[in-house]
Amino acid sequence: MTSVSERFRSLKQAGQCALIPFITAGDPDLETTEQALKILDAAGADFIELGVPYSDPLADGPTIQAAATRALSRGVTLEQVLAIVQRVHGQLTAPIILFTYYNPIFYRGIDAFMAQVAAAGVKGLVIPDLPLEESQMVLDAATSHGLDLILLVAPTSPTARIEAIAKASQGFIYLVSVTGVTGARTSVASRVGELLPKLRQVTDKPIGVGFGVSDPAQARQLKEWGADGVIVGSAVVKRLATGTPAEGLAAVKEFCESLKEAIA
Repeated sequence: MTSVSERFRSLKQAGQCALIPFITAGDPDLETTEQALKILDAAGADFIELGVPYSDPLADGPTIQAAATRALSRGVTLEQVLAIVQRVHGQLTAPIILFTYYNPIFYRGIDAFMAQVAAAGVKGLVIPDLPLEESQMVLDAATSHGLDLILLVAPTSPTARIEAIAKASQGFIYLVSVTGVTGARTSVASRVGELLPKLRQVTDKPIGVGFGVSDPAQARQLKEWGADGVIVGSAVVKRLATGTPAEGLAAVKEFCESLKEAIA
C-alpha cells in the first residue's frame, strides 16, 4: 500500500478523481468492518477513511454519531480497530486514512499514537478538532512516522487561513463543503464551486471535498467543479447499517461502484 501523497500523484497522472468512502469502525460489528474494507477496495475506492468511534464527535452528524454510539456500546476500542487494519492493509490497494478526534491521541501521547497507528498500516490521519494553531507537534510526529496529516478547510475560512492550512496539510487538503456537521444533503453547496478556484490559487496540493455528498450526481458535480477527490461518509455508513450485515455490505458495494462510475 502506497502513501496518501503517492497515491494521489498516480491518480493525477492518470487524470482520475479519487473516491474516498468513510465507514465507522465497529458498526454494525468488527467483522463487518473488516469485510467492508475489502469490499470498498474491490469496488473502486481509491482511499478508505476509517472512523474511530468516539463519545463526543463534534464534527459528525446524526448518522455517524449513531454509528459511533452503537460501536461504543459494543465496547469497540482503538486497539481493536488497528488490529483490523493490521490484518487487512496488505490486501488493499486503497491507503487507509484514520479519522479520529484529538483526545485519544493526547491520552496515549502524540508520538506513541503515531507509532502505533503507523505500525498497524494506517497511511493518513484526519483529526477534525485539531486547530491549525496547535497542529505543529502533531504534524512533526506524523511526518516522522511516515503518516500524512490531512487538515480541513472550512467554507467560512478567510483567505489567509486557507493559505496557511493548505501549506501545512499533508497528502491532500480536506475541503468541508458545508458549514456544520457531516450528513447526507440533497444538493452540494454551490460555495464549493467558488472555494475550489480560490484554493487552487494558493496550492497545487490535491483537494478532497467532503461533508454532505450523498449520491453519484453530487460526486460528479464536485469532479466537474475541479475536486481531486470526493469523500462520502454518512450515505455509506447508513447503507452499511441497514438490514443484515450481508445486506449492508451488498448495498455498500453497489453504492461505491455507482460513485466510482460517476467520477470516472
